[in-house]
Amino acid sequence: MFDSRDHARPMPPPFPRWLGDIGGTNARFGWQASEDSAITDVHVLPCAEYESLHDAASAYLKLIDRAAPPSAAFGIANPVFGDAIAMTNHHWRFSINDLRQQLGLERLLLINDFTALALALTHLPASAKRAVGGADAVAAPDAAIGLIGPGTGLGVSGLLPLGYQNKWIPISGEGGHVTLSATTQAEFDVIKQLQKRYGHVSGERIISGTGLVDLYHALGELHGGTAREITTPAQVWERAIAEPNSRANEAIDLFCGFLGTAAGNLALILGARGGIYIGGGIIPRMAERFDQSPFRERFEAKGRFKDYLKKIPTWVITSPVSPALQGASQSLSLGIW
Repeated sequence: MFDSRDHARPMPPPFPRWLGDIGGTNARFGWQASEDSAITDVHVLPCAEYESLHDAASAYLKLIDRAAPPSAAFGIANPVFGDAIAMTNHHWRFSINDLRQQLGLERLLLINDFTALALALTHLPASAKRAVGGADAVAAPDAAIGLIGPGTGLGVSGLLPLGYQNKWIPISGEGGHVTLSATTQAEFDVIKQLQKRYGHVSGERIISGTGLVDLYHALGELHGGTAREITTPAQVWERAIAEPNSRANEAIDLFCGFLGTAAGNLALILGARGGIYIGGGIIPRMAERFDQSPFRERFEAKGRFKDYLKKIPTWVITSPVSPALQGASQSLSLGIW
């Protein structure tokens, strides 16, 4: 987190607020007029079409025909340790304080995008999430909640309960870059193949959009080919739909299995008996195909702790509007930053 508020002035009025969810592929912006207002004027801008975050943000203000409000909060797919930002999965580099001044803001709060999404989890309506497996699983009240999600990268976060008044502390970390583990021969084989290319194989190297493509290529190489005719995750998905017995479907099953292992690890690390949420842009598009994947089986496959994990619900976030925008709004009100 980095708050570049202009300390020469008193704290700016809390509303209206400009909100953002900045990923490696798309930048989503929205506007909140008051505390009781819904987030409106949501626009999704492809990052590749803009030279900088300043250019994308300025384009948004032009789209909605408004000047910048006093306060803004953006979640961004990157660690946020100080003023300087260099995105891991995109070329944008900037100073948060310089960006605040260029946009005419009094306060600009930047937090990790999955921290922002985590802040929205306890406010998600039932219609914005879908349970996956775990017929006997029930979320424990006042227990930690986990969050993981593949998109351009692999985001990981969660919420820790403070134990009173439904208060939570969000986690800001880089769990997507932990070393990925294998539990089947097929997984060992593809990790070994990807080690030749990358050395370290993190969760994000496989459980992400580019990771799904690399996984498909690795399977092709293991079978004596190249499989380089596919270059995007959408093409892997299209091949899987068109050819149910194809290597693309094998790649998707491996992808979902790896995600199940990572989600189960997260549940154990956090003691996330409040449930595990799956965000990001990939899994919601899979719909019932994800339900039929090895995800839930692998989530529970932790030996002596299988019964522990059976009781933990897993949900796919299905909200059509990025809940991270709501989380970004909450970050301005928390008073913990």
